[in-house]
Amino acid sequence: MQSIKKLFAKRYPAILWTIVIFILLAIPGNMIPSEATFSISNFDKYVHISIFFVFVLLWSFYFAARPEESKKLRKWFFLVFIIACLYGTAMEYVQKYFIPFRDFDLYDILSDVIGSLAGYIAASLIFPLSKKVI
Repeated sequence: MQSIKKLFAKRYPAILWTIVIFILLAIPGNMIPSEATFSISNFDKYVHISIFFVFVLLWSFYFAARPEESKKLRKWFFLVFIIACLYGTAMEYVQKYFIPFRDFDLYDILSDVIGSLAGYIAASLIFPLSKKVI
């Protein structure tokens, strides 16, 4: 368990996940299976929520592992949340203008924000701000 904490305390998992999100959201639309394949209504919205939840958690874990005072750590968590929301929104514009067979979807942005907010709340609960986490 301690080795897992040490791994996630490094920035590489968070950077790798950030790249994975870019790759997933940059796949041309004709290469993505249809929702009928998954037989779950709005499956892509759940994907957006999940990937941005993990994004915020990984970056929050990295910042929680640093020797920061709790007030500054809370600011880092909030900054990660804001960056996640901006990243999700920016990727929708990238899909609209640069990725074939993909389009802009406000509900995808809403899903990104929901996932980011859930990650922010989870990080605030998982990493107590009154003491050092790792």
